[in-house]
Amino acid sequence: MKLTMGEVAAFLGAPCGVANRPVAGYSIDSRSLAPGQLFFAIRGPRFDGHQFVGQALDRDAAGVVVDAAFYASAPLEWQPALIAVADTQSALQMLGLAVRRKWGKRLVAVTGSTGKSTTKEMIAAILSRRLHVFRSPGNLNNDFGVPLALLGLEPEHDVAVMELAMSASGEIARLARLAEPQIGVVTNVAAAHLQFFDSVDAIALAKRELIDYLATTGPSAVAVLNEDDERVRKFAEGFPGRVSTFGFSEKADFRALEAKWDSGVQSWLRVITASWAAEFTLPLPGRHNVQNALAAIAVASVFDIPPEEIGPALAGFKNLHQRSEILTLLGEVTIINDCYNSNPLAMESMLDTLAGWPGARRRIVVAGEMLELGPTSPELHRGVGRKCAASGVDWLIAVQGAAEFFLEGAVEGGLPLSHTRFFPDAKSAGEMCRALLEPGDVVLVKGSRGVHLETVIEMLKSGSEK
Repeated sequence: MKLTMGEVAAFLGAPCGVANRPVAGYSIDSRSLAPGQLFFAIRGPRFDGHQFVGQALDRDAAGVVVDAAFYASAPLEWQPALIAVADTQSALQMLGLAVRRKWGKRLVAVTGSTGKSTTKEMIAAILSRRLHVFRSPGNLNNDFGVPLALLGLEPEHDVAVMELAMSASGEIARLARLAEPQIGVVTNVAAAHLQFFDSVDAIALAKRELIDYLATTGPSAVAVLNEDDERVRKFAEGFPGRVSTFGFSEKADFRALEAKWDSGVQSWLRVITASWAAEFTLPLPGRHNVQNALAAIAVASVFDIPPEEIGPALAGFKNLHQRSEILTLLGEVTIINDCYNSNPLAMESMLDTLAGWPGARRRIVVAGEMLELGPTSPELHRGVGRKCAASGVDWLIAVQGAAEFFLEGAVEGGLPLSHTRFFPDAKSAGEMCRALLEPGDVVLVKGSRGVHLETVIEMLKSGSEK
């Protein structure tokens, strides 16, 4: 939201020497700071933003939010452009909440172990048929990202769609109090971030914090829940507002009666509700993406978007980079670029998609380590390896750390040892995969962000993308 330095300072309860100066945007990264933006000097585990205050001012920042101790010792010529607060992270969140309340319209929050970003984008695409929609950019979904995203709200936006992520108990509750949603979507609960939780049930309790927040806002709140997920389904118990469910289950309010995957890259689904039935196409493969679409359709009903407007929005949907992105290389080699992140459920969903891919000569998987799984990591990797074998994978290339357990599970499941390889880094895996490719192959590339499997994608694309 476009504010002046004085308005920002007033929200934060602090003085400012350049009150009339306009603020063109907000940043916590001095490297990408644009002229006219307000820089928040955040103290983090690796860097202290206060070290870059001078750099930010040299880049023509509108000003910098700093802590009081820094302000007291800052050069006098800097001080007019500084806003001194007790804690800069808290100030960022306080300003995000203030802007959200000043904007004051309906907000949809999406959480879940997988599918959050895709579902958020689908919801925004459908609502955009009738409304001016703000969607949180990229993966601005944590303690820093959510308030930064909220600062992008403008008066002309009719509705906002935001993603809430977590790696610890209490985070979703905190983010919900910042975003103040009226509609909450839970895509699923699965084994992700187990390094920080005792069990998947504990993860479910953390995800439920979004619904618990909505319950405090009164009967007008809407919970959109995955009926196919046993844990998520239970979130409806005792909820005082409206519950709308989606899935393949007969009990789902928005049910996929049929679903097919034509030519690998497109899904076709027939959806039935209490008031209508309609057929949709989606330019994404896989059952999991159909579930994401069902969640988006359920949200669309809250805004009275009819199926005849939902259809074109889904048919023309363009997903974020590295999420079920389909690339075709010379020699009719197909690459499924899903390397943005990974966990066991997401990996198994993509293996199902690969198994059903029509006309594949060979099915090759480049599987990166699934991070943050704690002591359960070896067995969870073995389980995915067994799934690879059961899914008819022809080659399995595992990358980094615990990914070596993929190979153990795959061999246990019947995949020949000679058709498996382990590499400690993405570059080595990319070289192997590039040498292995033959016309007609379909390659799934998926792993956690820390494995950097985008390196494999770039190596395969180099000189051979159609």
